[in-house]
Amino acid sequence: MIEVKIYTRQGCHLCEDVKAELLALQEQFPHKLTEIDIESSDALLRQYSLEIPVVEIGPYKLKAPITPTELAMTLAAALDRQRHIDQIDQAVYEGHTEGFSNQWTKSDAFSLWIARHYMAFFNLFVFLYVGLPFLAPVLMKAGAEPVARPIYRAYSFVCHQLAFRSHFLFGEQAVYPRTAAGIEGMLTFSQATGMSEGSSWEEIFAAERYVGDEKVGYKVALCQRDVAIYGGILLFGLLFVVSGRRLPMLPWYLWIALGLVPIGLDGVSQLISQLPIDIIPYRESVPELRIITGGLFGFMTAWFGYPMVEESMAETRLVMESKWRRIQRIQKKAS
Repeated sequence: MIEVKIYTRQGCHLCEDVKAELLALQEQFPHKLTEIDIESSDALLRQYSLEIPVVEIGPYKLKAPITPTELAMTLAAALDRQRHIDQIDQAVYEGHTEGFSNQWTKSDAFSLWIARHYMAFFNLFVFLYVGLPFLAPVLMKAGAEPVARPIYRAYSFVCHQLAFRSHFLFGEQAVYPRTAAGIEGMLTFSQATGMSEGSSWEEIFAAERYVGDEKVGYKVALCQRDVAIYGGILLFGLLFVVSGRRLPMLPWYLWIALGLVPIGLDGVSQLISQLPIDIIPYRESVPELRIITGGLFGFMTAWFGYPMVEESMAETRLVMESKWRRIQRIQKKAS
């Protein structure tokens, strides 16, 4: 039997409806229902006051509005998951079912370690990925160009590195936008470098290859938008760890509305406007807009994806920890 928790409060009619629906599903999907009054705790009141009823079914969480179909599907998934874990437990305990062993292997230990520490690996990887491009201008400033150049070359395979859409360190300005961006009081790319801002292949390649100098500063090896994207992923990853990996998955429609739509409107409209055909008025996005839309995309994408990964890793932890306990009991019994 699985445990179901419902967060409720006095006078919540929607909560009563959900409890009635759970009762109607009790025979088909046996479960133990626990009611939690959010007014019993200030922390629960702050967390759930605008969301009740909230139903936790094993590792799954549903928020209002909750339909009978959603309840039935989630109960079925939780029961199926529990049966799967119980089968593995029994197989390990008996030690003779094909495909299972009563020995704790290095592969088991590695699987459990990954399931427990995967977020540390993710965050470290993203930190290094977004941090290394900032090392390139630092090395250029220090005179270590032979070490900096390979970083620029490596990231050129994943980013356009256009200088007028990138950050600069150690120069007069942090950015040098195109004149078309219309930012007053700031040197444009052509004013700062003497280079053309045109759209011919030669001019684009020149802007990609331009790294900077002592006066202008040195270019970060990832463009403004990419820095914001991976910075947003890293920020959510850190918040996810601080929360104990308990943040629920962002609904898909919010991921589209807050993550995909802003970056799509900004990036696609800029691209279309600069094609050699007159579809929409020419526009060049400003650095602030690239940072905001990129950051939203990265943050919302991580919010959408990381909780799904945690769901899978949580199941792996349950299975591996259960196997470890069974093996310990077997060995203790044998001794």
